[in-house]
Amino acid sequence: MKIYDVDGFPNPARVRIALAEKGVTEKVEFVPVDVMGGEHRTPEYRAKNPDAVVPCLELEDGTFISQCNAITEYIDAAFDGPSLTGETPRERAQIAMMNLRAENGLLNAVGAYFHHATPGLGPDLETFQCAEWGNKQKEVASGTMVYLDTVLSENAYLAGDRFSMADITAFAGLAFADFAGIEIPESLENLLAWRANVASRPSIAA
Repeated sequence: MKIYDVDGFPNPARVRIALAEKGVTEKVEFVPVDVMGGEHRTPEYRAKNPDAVVPCLELEDGTFISQCNAITEYIDAAFDGPSLTGETPRERAQIAMMNLRAENGLLNAVGAYFHHATPGLGPDLETFQCAEWGNKQKEVASGTMVYLDTVLSENAYLAGDRFSMADITAFAGLAFADFAGIEIPESLENLLAWRANVASRPSIAA
């Protein structure tokens, strides 16, 4: 297996955490993609991933899988260890629901703010920006933080009492928020405590 990615970017971080949770990081070859140099938009890379984003998974048979959720689903099913996507129909549905809320309402919202309302990755890569949209998405991200704090007032993790893909996505979203300058209000004590707890996991702390 190969993972095309950029170390330190939020979406690649999600896949790296999933691999570490399953204990299979050493079974994967990481292939760096020069995003700042525009490599992800070249015809060669688009042939692997038409989305022109990282990460992208290449299997031994030459199959390419993009989109973090799909890659995590594959990793979770392909390797032993505690499930990140749920074992029962109810668990799978709850985790998928909370993962999408964390992805759309936090991670992607922060991304929209970063790419549209700040200099982002610079003028060579940010070829279209709409500051109004970006600032609106900053509000969405802040609202999602409040929502997640409410969820965590009753649960140890976002989808119940076990760590899952939803927690990985939210953790990456908050890290991106730090980078983009969107603060977590100190009043969101449940969210802050959850973040500290998740940060101590070997898959992340290491």
